[in-house]
Amino acid sequence: MTKVKESSTYNANREIVLQECPVTYVMNKIGGHWKPIILFHLLAGSKRYSEIKKAMPHITEKMLIQHLKQLESDKLLIREAKPVVPPYVTYTLTDSGRDLEPVINAMAEWAFKDMKRHAFV
Repeated sequence: MTKVKESSTYNANREIVLQECPVTYVMNKIGGHWKPIILFHLLAGSKRYSEIKKAMPHITEKMLIQHLKQLESDKLLIREAKPVVPPYVTYTLTDSGRDLEPVINAMAEWAFKDMKRHAFV
């Protein structure tokens, strides 16, 4: 993937949209297929990498690592590495991540309602 110049028109427009549209801001933070699912699993409490991976068997290791790093950089979760052998790493939601609980729960509630409406459940 090619890197976009920071001074590009695309980046300038993107920054304006992020500031003016709250939905774009949220989607920039939690958009995509896997991020909301990771957040959903962390709502139950801190988890080790292996626990997250086990709860999401269809995600590749590369994607899980990439999304965990993005969520950490967006300050939605904290990665805590304990100095022991073997390494012990846990992921915990920040206050900002925890504040997404009603959003994630609303998404799940809508999904159950819509699946029922379309006879998926």
